Amino acid sequence: MMIGLGKVIALAVNVGLVVGLAAAGPSKKEHKALDAKNNWWKNEVFYQIYPRSFQDSDGDGIGDLPGITSKLEYFAETGITAVWMSPIFESPMVDFGYDISNYTNIQPEYGTLEDFDALIAKANELGIKVILDFVPNHSSNKHPWFAKSIAREAGYEDFYMWENGTLLENGTRVPPNNWRSVFSGSAWEWNEERGQYYLRQFTYAQPDLNYRNPAVVQAMDDTLLYWLNKGVAGFRIDAVIYVYEDEQLRDEPLSGTTSDPNSFDYLEHIYTKNQKESYTLLQHWRQLLDNYSSSNEGPLRIMMTEGYAPLADLMDYYEDAQGVLGPEFPFNFDFITELNADSSAADFIFYIERWLIYMPHGHVANWVMGNHDNSRVASRFGAQSVDAMNMLMMTLPGIGVTYYGEELGMLDYRDISWEQTVDQPACEAGIDNYKWISRDPERTPMQWSDEANAGFSSAAQTWLPVHPNYKELNLRNQQQAERSHYKIYQSLLKLREKEALKSGAFIPGVLNRRVFAFKREIQGQNTLLTIINVKNQTELLDISDFIDLPNRLHVLVAGVDSAHTAGERLNPKEIILAPHEGLVIQLSKRK
Repeated sequence: MMIGLGKVIALAVNVGLVVGLAAAGPSKKEHKALDAKNNWWKNEVFYQIYPRSFQDSDGDGIGDLPGITSKLEYFAETGITAVWMSPIFESPMVDFGYDISNYTNIQPEYGTLEDFDALIAKANELGIKVILDFVPNHSSNKHPWFAKSIAREAGYEDFYMWENGTLLENGTRVPPNNWRSVFSGSAWEWNEERGQYYLRQFTYAQPDLNYRNPAVVQAMDDTLLYWLNKGVAGFRIDAVIYVYEDEQLRDEPLSGTTSDPNSFDYLEHIYTKNQKESYTLLQHWRQLLDNYSSSNEGPLRIMMTEGYAPLADLMDYYEDAQGVLGPEFPFNFDFITELNADSSAADFIFYIERWLIYMPHGHVANWVMGNHDNSRVASRFGAQSVDAMNMLMMTLPGIGVTYYGEELGMLDYRDISWEQTVDQPACEAGIDNYKWISRDPERTPMQWSDEANAGFSSAAQTWLPVHPNYKELNLRNQQQAERSHYKIYQSLLKLREKEALKSGAFIPGVLNRRVFAFKREIQGQNTLLTIINVKNQTELLDISDFIDLPNRLHVLVAGVDSAHTAGERLNPKEIILAPHEGLVIQLSKRK
């Protein structure tokens, strides 16, 4: 049957009247509020706090929750609106919090649940969202669950991964397979009381939980809900690639990369990492967080994951082949694992574009510059590169992740002695090898001022020594200086409010082997241009072909030692870049 256009319009109007005003879309105000609730994280810079090293409030030489609370104003002044804290839960501290003995209590050295509530209240007052580190793969061997499992208490018999092993003809008992621990040696530890081996992919004190047991999943669901009810905005999921292993316990093949049978790299980890069930678990937790967010006031509660995995595996964390959503984003560690001071300009563009190309449509990229397990930016790329690397992270599309102290250009402290070393894998490696393994150098206390212990603590001795360069390299000096890494970092955060950096197209170019650039642009608006020299020689550049003349070029952000200054007008045919220099430039069309 044919219906005239007028009748169609009339019919549509009548249908609209029948369904009433509820069918109308949200108002502009409602849309803005909904956007703020659901999309707040998409252009964030998440600042990682390592609680033990951030601020000590009680003079015991160890950072704590009241210390963090006392520094929340610092984040507000800097422009940071989201922080995530490495584990703060009750722990024997064999792996400094990544061995948890009580998932719903605070480590006494760090404070109390009341201290945590005060931190959340102050953060909310300042508009700062708090993300917690969640460690699902393993608990501490001091957790009550483990004691109950050893005793085969009803309901806990299979809470962990227990196996008999193999009894040889000579009566010797050996582990059930050849799996290696991340920290060297067998991944299986014998427990005399139970008379079985337990799986521990990390230290002996971190037994792996059994996620094929529904009771374990429920216990972890309850843990997430507990902290959500405490007011957190989400979770960073630790070591998620290790949560499941091959049910058949098959031996892993040799990798061929090392002859050391105790090394983790001795095997190709096809049965102990990146198992498909991990995606299902993360999708389950995504649904839990989404359901909580839709049923409660406040922002969308989000999930980010840590996993050093092949790119294709990482992309499936965003969503699987059927479009089922996982975490909001898996951490992108390419700036840590793939790029370094020897990388060329083309290397940088290759790895940036690789992530953007492989990322499923509609998702958000992220760029992790540093963390508690890896050498600091200033030590990996060189102290001269600090400003350029922050410019890079801050002007790429999506999310940035900053490790504490990177806004100042803090360096690894590589001269920590054997006697001062506390990192468990380093201690196990022994006096001859600890320096190659230790993560202590990138975990030294935050350098707030030139006062004793860099203003971190009033203790006679801190848990790790403060880097001796703190007299010169500290926040107070940089706040007072005319130009400093901190002030540049602060200006970059403010720059991220520009729409071009929130949603502008990304247009990269390799200008030569040493220099790359990229534009962020929205049609009809001013374009932002980032240029970075990754090598130790001065460059004279003609970028006129790359920027589509005619344009006016004005410097927005320049580094500490740059000859350029903010507001300076540049000639696109003659731009001088010093070694390791970066510039952020505004392109304005000539009228």
